[in-house]
Amino acid sequence: MSKDTQQQDVAVLLSAKNGLAYLTANDWALISDKATRMQFKAGEQFVHRGKRTHGVYLLVKGTASVQIAGHGTAREIGAGEVCGEISFLDELPATADVVASEAVLAYYLDRPTLQSLFELFPHLGSRFYPFAKVARGYRSSSSTQERPRLMDDCIASLVLA
Repeated sequence: MSKDTQQQDVAVLLSAKNGLAYLTANDWALISDKATRMQFKAGEQFVHRGKRTHGVYLLVKGTASVQIAGHGTAREIGAGEVCGEISFLDELPATADVVASEAVLAYYLDRPTLQSLFELFPHLGSRFYPFAKVARGYRSSSSTQERPRLMDDCIASLVLA
């Protein structure tokens, strides 16, 4: 990937209002340098319920629909948001299907790459993990009353890190 493309992706991710909003420009540069850049067409499924992801997807452009069995309406995610994190964090099969709602550009980081980044740059991990955990709790929580508490827990853990 060219430096110009990487810089454009980092600029998009820095301006994202959702998801990993607390990552710095340096964090995103590290991630974009090590990640595999992937493109998905509208309607293409890239996380499959019941299958391990062996990493996480970080959306750069486009939107995707997270469909959790038994939860009715799907949740739309976009730039700066993560999917596949439940499978990654729990080392279990994915609990949802994720389908591109439109053309999606995403970074994919496999477990060994992400873990080596966190070992080399511990502050990156301290900013990344709380939000991945909140996304997990947000998506898996059936109670809308539980969701604000999860965000408060995330912010508290970020402040204490």
